[in-house]
Amino acid sequence: MASDEPKAKRIKLDEKKLSQNALFGMGNPLLDITAVVDKDFLDKYGLKTNDQILAEEKHKEMFEELVKKFKVEYHAGGATQNSVKVAQWMIQEPHNVATFFGCIGKDKFGKILKEKAEEAHVDAHYYEQSEEPTGTCAACITGDNRSLVANLAAANCYKKEKHLDLEENWKLVEKAQVYYIAVSRTASLDAFALFAVCHHMM
Repeated sequence: MASDEPKAKRIKLDEKKLSQNALFGMGNPLLDITAVVDKDFLDKYGLKTNDQILAEEKHKEMFEELVKKFKVEYHAGGATQNSVKVAQWMIQEPHNVATFFGCIGKDKFGKILKEKAEEAHVDAHYYEQSEEPTGTCAACITGDNRSLVANLAAANCYKKEKHLDLEENWKLVEKAQVYYIAVSRTASLDAFALFAVCHHMM
C-alpha cells in the first residue's frame, strides 16, 4: 500500500450486539462435492475443464460415481448458503447468528448437508421432501482446472405453506435484522415465500 493511501478503517464487532438468528438467508442449497479426478472421468460425462454447467440426465449417476471412485470433500454450498456461511465465519461468536432456509431431499446427501451446515455454525432449517434428491454441485478438479456440474433437484422445491408458514420458522424471519435472498435465473424459489419475507422487511 502506498504511504499516501488512506488506511482501511477497522470495525470491531461487538458480540454483545450480535444475537442468534440476526442474519436470515433463503435460497437454493447445494451440497458441494469436490474431488481430484482424471481425464477419463471428464470424458465419460462430456465435461470440459474450467466450465460450469447444469446437470443433464446423463450426469445424474455421476455424483454417486464421484463419491465411490475418488476421495471427496463435502461443503454446504449454494450462493445464499455460502454467503451466510462466510458471514458466520467472519463473526465467529456467537454461533448461529446466520439462519438459512431452503429445500433438500430426505437422503444421505441431505443428511451430510445438514451436518456441514451445523459444522459451519449456521442455523439451517431445511424443508425436507421426498420427491427430489438433495441438490448437489460436483467440483471435478484436474490439475489447476475445475469443472462444475450442478444438479439443482430439491433446491427448486421449496414450499412456503409447508415450511415458511410454520410458526416456529416464521418467528426466525421476524427475529432477523438483516435479510439476504438470492437465486440464479436458472433456479426457482417459491415466489410467495419471497414476497412474504420482502413484505415483512418493509
